[in-house]
Amino acid sequence: MKETILITGGTGLVGRRLAALLAKDYNLRYLSRTPAGSNQFAWDISTGFLDPNALKDVDHIIHLAGENILKKRWTEDRKIALIESRVYSTKLLYTALEKAGRTIKTFISASAVGYYGAVTQQQAFSEEDPAGTDFAAELCMLWEKAADLFEDPTRCQRVVKLRTAVVLSAEGGALAPLSLPIKLGLGSSLGKGTQYMPWIHIDDLCSLYKYALTNTDVAGVYNASAPEQCTNAQITATIAKYFNRPLWLPNVPAVALKLALGEAADMLLEGSPVSTEKIQAQGYKFHYPALDAALKQLLKKEE
Repeated sequence: MKETILITGGTGLVGRRLAALLAKDYNLRYLSRTPAGSNQFAWDISTGFLDPNALKDVDHIIHLAGENILKKRWTEDRKIALIESRVYSTKLLYTALEKAGRTIKTFISASAVGYYGAVTQQQAFSEEDPAGTDFAAELCMLWEKAADLFEDPTRCQRVVKLRTAVVLSAEGGALAPLSLPIKLGLGSSLGKGTQYMPWIHIDDLCSLYKYALTNTDVAGVYNASAPEQCTNAQITATIAKYFNRPLWLPNVPAVALKLALGEAADMLLEGSPVSTEKIQAQGYKFHYPALDAALKQLLKKEE
């Protein structure tokens, strides 16, 4: 008998790729605001509704849902929406599980390396380091705290939280906006360019979710980032190399990004390396540990 996984955020970039990876070995269900299939079930975070049929015989929950943090300026209303999509959705899942009187084997929640805050330093952050003090860090901290509700042994046997770096994919995400100006011959680094930009190939991220799912000794929080740590300038230069484009323009001024994005610009202008020693010590081997090989595979696929 195949085990059953309930996935939130299944229509997103990571959700689609992860579903393709898991479909052969698991029965998959999805939560959606507009369900359109027999394996899709309704939920509404704003009203606190979740179809109880979604939880019937579910063994695992993978929680990916969350509004795009850089899609809009961080007005007060936008900040509330970002919190609701991550924190309230997690609490809704736990409440629904509690009402159903069910116990699942695994709850795996997305988080982000933004947990450590928009700061630039040379020393890599490990999972034991404290949260930062800016909004993105506070958002991640609240997100993870909500996931900790599932530490209740009467409802869940194991909780995993993956602090995700910038996801590189040929199908969407950060790579396209990073690549487009370079293709047009207008590429340049952001701000000083010396800020780190932790990244991960989408195949590694999805493999990490599956690894966390199938290895019961994996529990707690892990940095989901490639081992090789690169600055924004290094990533920009490596992409330019593959498109054979010069980088002749000066760096994009920090003030321009702040005018365009407001407070959210700090996520692009600051960044530190993060350690992947913990997940590697658990036995995970990265398919794309280095940027050069990751971009070669992704950009070749894009051509």
